[in-house]
Amino acid sequence: MAESDDARFDVQLSVGNHFSWLNTRLSVERTFLSWIRTSISLIGFGFTIVQFFQHLQTMEPAAERRHPGAPRDLGLALIASGLGCLVVASLQYRRGLQYLWGPPFRSIAGVDSTAQRTPAMFAAAVLTLIGIAALVSVFVKFP
Repeated sequence: MAESDDARFDVQLSVGNHFSWLNTRLSVERTFLSWIRTSISLIGFGFTIVQFFQHLQTMEPAAERRHPGAPRDLGLALIASGLGCLVVASLQYRRGLQYLWGPPFRSIAGVDSTAQRTPAMFAAAVLTLIGIAALVSVFVKFP
């Protein structure tokens, strides 16, 4: 028989426990911001590779190339990887916050009984839109 969440934890209301909870909460935030930074790097690098090789092809004389679509494919893969990382990290972030603001920890969580919003999810949403625009742009514009 599985124990309920309330029976697993005996959370005592104390300053030390509150600051431990706060430290965990900030750790979740730092991890999510690191994933956002990684996603920005992947999306930006993928888009840059496509742009660089597209510009390089216009400068060089037309020569027979073995894999003319390879830079585009690599760029698309990097952009898609950045978007995938961002989506997975956003889901994990939300689940982590829901857990930390759940019933076992509500007494030590904070002043309010609801999770506090941070700009990180807004930044992730904006970056997701930018990543989708970059993916569509590379997919449609560059053959």
